[in-house]
Amino acid sequence: MASERARPKRRKSFELTKRPATSRAGKTLRGEPARKELDKIEIASRDEIAALQLDRLKWSLQHAYDNVPRYRAKFKAAEVHPEDLVTLEDLAKFPFTAKDDLRDSYPFGMFAVPREQVIRVHASSGTTGKPTVVGYTAKDIDTWASLVARSIRAAGGRRGDLVHVAYGYGLFTGGLGAHYGAEKLGCTVIPMSGGQTDKQIQLITDLRPQVIMCTPSYLLVVADECRRLGIDSQRLSLLVGIHGAEPWTEAMRQEIEERFAMDAVDIYGLSEVMGPGVANECVETKDGLVIWEDHFYPEIVDPATGQVLPDGSKGELVITSLTKEAMPVIRYRTRDLTTLLPGTARSMRRLARLTGRSDDMLIIRGVNVFPSQVEEMILKLGLYSPHYLLEVRREGRLDALDVVVEPRDEAVSMEAAQQGVKILEHDIKTFIGVSARARVEEPGTIARSMGKARRVIDLR
Repeated sequence: MASERARPKRRKSFELTKRPATSRAGKTLRGEPARKELDKIEIASRDEIAALQLDRLKWSLQHAYDNVPRYRAKFKAAEVHPEDLVTLEDLAKFPFTAKDDLRDSYPFGMFAVPREQVIRVHASSGTTGKPTVVGYTAKDIDTWASLVARSIRAAGGRRGDLVHVAYGYGLFTGGLGAHYGAEKLGCTVIPMSGGQTDKQIQLITDLRPQVIMCTPSYLLVVADECRRLGIDSQRLSLLVGIHGAEPWTEAMRQEIEERFAMDAVDIYGLSEVMGPGVANECVETKDGLVIWEDHFYPEIVDPATGQVLPDGSKGELVITSLTKEAMPVIRYRTRDLTTLLPGTARSMRRLARLTGRSDDMLIIRGVNVFPSQVEEMILKLGLYSPHYLLEVRREGRLDALDVVVEPRDEAVSMEAAQQGVKILEHDIKTFIGVSARARVEEPGTIARSMGKARRVIDLR
């Protein structure tokens, strides 16, 4: 059931209002910040934003060309030079950067400054090959912290708040990115990191943070554990959840908001581009991620052809950094599928909710399937928990898809969950176009994630 809390109406302009919303648990939720609290560029005109982007884009292209041999070689192979950029549209002439470029340049080959000027490195997990190493100068770290601070403020966080960080710390950018941003905003940080769910709940109960930052799937693990412990998660102090690092659906947002009586807001980022804080939803609208266009230039391209698509078209997000010193990225193919939309709460454009990735898309008997599509089918029935698993296997010459679910809570019996299986299978076939077998497991059987949820097991 959707949350009954009142929310400000979505607006078509940048006009700000201070009317508070109240949750059904009696909490005063966060509305939009006062105009004076925003960075001027957040509400600048589109012409002002475009002029700044063009100036910074010229610098970033020249910086990459002059200091990164791989970029210089790629530009020459494409017969383009930084001076060929006269308008923003000219960026389409330049070659893409892919994750393989970073892997092939491992560890420091993509750095545009001497390694001694790099004050921090992060790296991907390397689960699909060599890890990708990214670096930051002192200015890069300050920029990153400022953008995460801007993101937390957009989500409803305020100076002086207690911010509980349950993203993982270490080489993963989530924990430290959130941490530095919260401190930059003037918040008090609880650097919990991931795991130890009982301890997470104890700290939330005792320290009473207003903001929590973690993956959406993990917060639902926290909700499940609260129920087991007899704790009313709606009565916790949390007012704002800032969630990213994995695709999630509107249905999952409603689930989180209902169970915690708070606002759940989307944050977006990736290590190769910066980390969390590349884009963030505004709490007053929750209508897509505002991409911070003063530091990143977004494009949407056809995943198959690479052709740039007009705003409003669904395709793959490509990002060019505008201010990064240590490791500029030029037309980086994120593989994330989304749509670029006009600004609402801010002047800058928005990214529609990510629907999946072009490189983790499942092809089942010729049908393109994204886990987020199946998740929508699972959650809309109201019978099953957000913890699910897709098992793909080969039976003879054909692919087969099993959807493993478990009852939503103790109020849903195994018998009722079993009765919903045929409906779930029918919905997946009707709305996604692929046959699937649904299987109900006992509550708590499906492994919970302490970080990014593992949704797919491909046994082919």
